[in-house]
Formats: sequence, C-alpha cells, structure tokens
Amino acid sequence: MSDRAAAGRPLWVTALLLALSVLMIVVFVLLGNWQVRRLAWKQELIAAVETRAFGPAVALPEHFDAGRHAYLRVAVDGRWLDREAVLVKAVTELGPGYWVMSPMQTGGGILWVNRGFVPADARDPANWSIAQSPVTGLLRPTAQGGTLLERNDPQSGRWVSRDTVALSDSLGLGATLPYFIDADHRGAPAAWPRGGLTILRFSNSHLSYALTWYAMAVLFALGLAYVLRSSRRKDEAD
Repeated sequence: MSDRAAAGRPLWVTALLLALSVLMIVVFVLLGNWQVRRLAWKQELIAAVETRAFGPAVALPEHFDAGRHAYLRVAVDGRWLDREAVLVKAVTELGPGYWVMSPMQTGGGILWVNRGFVPADARDPANWSIAQSPVTGLLRPTAQGGTLLERNDPQSGRWVSRDTVALSDSLGLGATLPYFIDADHRGAPAAWPRGGLTILRFSNSHLSYALTWYAMAVLFALGLAYVLRSSRRKDEAD
C-alpha cells in the first residue's frame, strides 16, 4: 500500500487492522500451546498403550474404562456361539478385505472377538481355521454407528465399524460388553483369519505443528513491528 493510500486511510481502519494483527498473533500462540498439550497427551498415550499391549495377559476388567483399558492385553475363556461370523469392511497392511467378528458367551455377557482379517477371495468360512478358546488379544472400545464416510447398515448386513451392541442386536443376542477383542493370530502363519494386525503406531506430528504456529506468530509480530516502525518514521519525517 502506498504512503498516499495510507495517509488517506481513516484512523479507525488502521486501528482495526492493528487489532486484527494482534489478535492473529495471540491465536497463533494459543494454537501452538494447544499442540504442545496435545504432544504431551500423545506421548503419554503411546507410553500407556505400549505398556498395556505388550504386558502379560490379564482377565477382563470388571468395569471397562476406554481411557484405562483400551489396548490392554487380556485372556478370556468362553463358549463360541453357533452363529455365522459377521464380516466388517476393513483395509489393512494386507490390503482391502474384512474383519471376522464372532460372538462368544462369557460370564459377563456377549463378547465379540475380532478373529482377524480375511481378503475378499477368502471370505468363505470354509477357508478359515477353527475358532479356539481361550482367546488372547487386545481390548478395543466398541465403534458405534460407522465411519466418517459410511454408516453401518444392519438390514442389508453391511458393516463398516465394529459396533458390538448393534452386532448383537442384529443377531438377537443378549447383554453385550462395550468392547471387543482383537485376537492374536492362531494357527499356521498363512492361515485365515489373520489375527494380530492391530495398529499400535500412532502418528505424532504435534511438535512440528506447534513450531509452525509459533513461527507464524513470530512472523506476524515481526511484520507488525515493521509496519509500526515504518509508520513512526514517516510521522517523524512529516
């Protein structure tokens, strides 16, 4: 903007632009602080998950708390129900296919077990290994409703998330636990379903995000200081 344009600009416009610039600097700093807090939370989560997932298998918790028990390694014995497994759409490191979800009767209610992954060409149960008990694996909270892009459709038997209560309702089962187990792999290495595919790697880019927001705050502050200094020099020259 030329000096002539700046000179003809009303004072309230200049004050508004300065206020907005200061507000942007404050917002960038707050966003950086938020990312720092997210960084601390993510580091605590990673440490907690590693401790739970790779520790010795324990019994199912009496009162499930997702914050405390997600990815906890457990061992449970129960009775597999004589029901056809439900296939839930999945994309894994092995490619697209399905999770094989099977219900098990336990003392605490119906427990859904993710026996593992099968590709589309192996979705026939005749290609699967026999379900065994006890089951060892990682606790996962139920995933209600579906995903951001798709919804479960129990009427047509189309599932995109592992919603334990909805799965039980679709089969007319009783009281159901609010979690499922990602089972470890059983049987031959190449057998289906392929268990043990739980993703335990969490992206952690919060530090780079925080530095980006702080850098933007510094750049805005430097730009504002330059404009104020230039304006002051112009006033002194005039």
